[in-house]
Amino acid sequence: MAASASVGTDASQLDVRVQPMRRRHLRSVLRVEHEVCPRPWTLALFLSELGAGPSRRYVVARAGTAVVGYGGLMVGVGEGHVTTLAVDPAWQRRSVGTRLLLALATYGVDEGCTGLTLEVRMGNVGAQALYRRFGFVPAGVRPGYYAETKEDALIMWAHDLDSPAYLRRLAAIAERLPATTAGCTP
Repeated sequence: MAASASVGTDASQLDVRVQPMRRRHLRSVLRVEHEVCPRPWTLALFLSELGAGPSRRYVVARAGTAVVGYGGLMVGVGEGHVTTLAVDPAWQRRSVGTRLLLALATYGVDEGCTGLTLEVRMGNVGAQALYRRFGFVPAGVRPGYYAETKEDALIMWAHDLDSPAYLRRLAAIAERLPATTAGCTP
């Protein structure tokens, strides 16, 4: 397995910036993908998603020059589907996932989505807690969804993204982020 991103200092002291994913980020994205996913996406799949046009939004979280996380959203017919969200294990529990999901949810709101959905491993309680903070609630189970482990997927939905209450939720999440992280840049 590849080594985690080494940044030469205490990771919690560095700025984390979220920005659009570009082809030049894919080598680092694939490194993280191979560390955290039993059945990682391929380079061809990421390239296909990046080329899919305005219905897709992919972002990376960077600390200095290191990619420490990434996420993606597919938008269609007023709904968004979080296609992927991953954080380098060395950077987990440092608000990187929160930054990424905030960028994706904000994009969904800006694109007119009224709901967001995703699948998450039943055993990934940390990710489920993150999603609940963003208003996602369980909506069903996909048995054996993760073929490599035969693990079930929990289907989660966040509704009413177009409501003032949801916008307040996103604003409150953004306000609580540590000062050592920075917002999404163009």
